[in-house]
Amino acid sequence: MKHKIDRLSILIPVFNDEEVLDELNHRLMHVLPTLADQFEIVLVDDGSSDSSWAKIEQLKKANSHILGIKLMRNFGQQNAISAGLDYVHGDIVVLMDSDLQDKPEDIPELIDAVMKNDASMAIARWKSRKDGFFKRSVSRIFYRVSQKITKIKHEPNLGVFRAIRKEVIEELKKYQEKTSTTLSLLYWIGVDYVTVELDRDARFAGKSGYNLSKMLKLTLDRIFSFSMFPIRVAVYSGLLVSTISFILGISLILRYIYGQVAPGWTSIIVLVLFLFGLNFLFMGIIGEYLGRIFLESKQRPKYIIKKIIR
Repeated sequence: MKHKIDRLSILIPVFNDEEVLDELNHRLMHVLPTLADQFEIVLVDDGSSDSSWAKIEQLKKANSHILGIKLMRNFGQQNAISAGLDYVHGDIVVLMDSDLQDKPEDIPELIDAVMKNDASMAIARWKSRKDGFFKRSVSRIFYRVSQKITKIKHEPNLGVFRAIRKEVIEELKKYQEKTSTTLSLLYWIGVDYVTVELDRDARFAGKSGYNLSKMLKLTLDRIFSFSMFPIRVAVYSGLLVSTISFILGISLILRYIYGQVAPGWTSIIVLVLFLFGLNFLFMGIIGEYLGRIFLESKQRPKYIIKKIIR
């Protein structure tokens, strides 16, 4: 570690990770005193159904550097991160997962990258990762779709694990959108960043809380919050179908004038079903955008805090 900073915050969302927290705390406390004169470990319990909060309270009694935040229910990882960002005080804030796939021993490399390159953010780029085939495949699909149909551009294989300057956190707090995600906003703002090549470990214990539905929600949040691509597909498809229908209509009129028999019921039914299906698809796309406008207009908070232990 070449650089030592005044104040450092480690922000970790926690969801059903009671088996990991002792080891996480132990490894963090082995590293952090060498990095900063003052540091804090912000653990945000995102509505865990196990004893994660009880474990955080237990750890707090022995470690004064811990700040525990318990959310009223499960609001999702991105909102848990937002909750923690509202309470951090470090000149640099490190985001990491609680399952020890992000190694505490790699934190110095991220901080060094920020300081050495005078960058606003340093992000872990995974050289190798010990995730399952399904999770890796979904991550690749998410990246490719995002790159193709949104204006958010970033390098592949980037993780949540990153070090961010305080100035960026203050800027990020200005954006109180309910339906976008914290990490997507960082890319959208255009924060300059450097990457650090790291290896990602397997989970220390338990199983991942990211199931297919959560991964799909994350994908849709980015697409519908940062892209007009779906609605434009609906417009262009509507124009194409209208053109085809117009040509077909002219053809049928000419066939009628010349006494030719119109096509049978099968083709008509197929055409009707196709058009109805297309209409319902477009209505769903429009409804998704309207639903997000509705949620934003409600001005409900992204998270609700039940308890804080300082």
